[in-house]
Amino acid sequence: MKNASKTAAPKSTTGVRTSVKARMTTHSAESFFSRSRDRARRLDRGEKLPAQITVAFEDPADLLRVLSAERVRLLRGVRREPLAVSKLANDLGRDRKAVMRDVSLLESLGLLKTREEPNPGHGRRRIVEALAAQYQLVAMI
Repeated sequence: MKNASKTAAPKSTTGVRTSVKARMTTHSAESFFSRSRDRARRLDRGEKLPAQITVAFEDPADLLRVLSAERVRLLRGVRREPLAVSKLANDLGRDRKAVMRDVSLLESLGLLKTREEPNPGHGRRRIVEALAAQYQLVAMI
């Protein structure tokens, strides 16, 4: 996973990215720099870029390690609506700590966002939100 690169989409004024697409793919470092130069040229010309989150891996095996079946289920669960970690773990039939580890990894890649909110009578709870309305997986071998 050390060779993963990401490009985040700009946030809207409300922080919600409802029309954003997330793309997880495999590409070489050369391809990453080529895409970056192309984006920079388009921005220099004043073109508006589509809101998109891209996470690129050099090795398809790294992509498969990150997107385990359980993490894909997690993404599907929060794509519908923001959920508390405990509710998400319960819905998925998984241990809360395991879900939190997966959430932390996916958040570090820019695919999810968490926030804390009061949980009346119980302290605080962590809410998990999707950053994209759609997630796309592309692997080229």
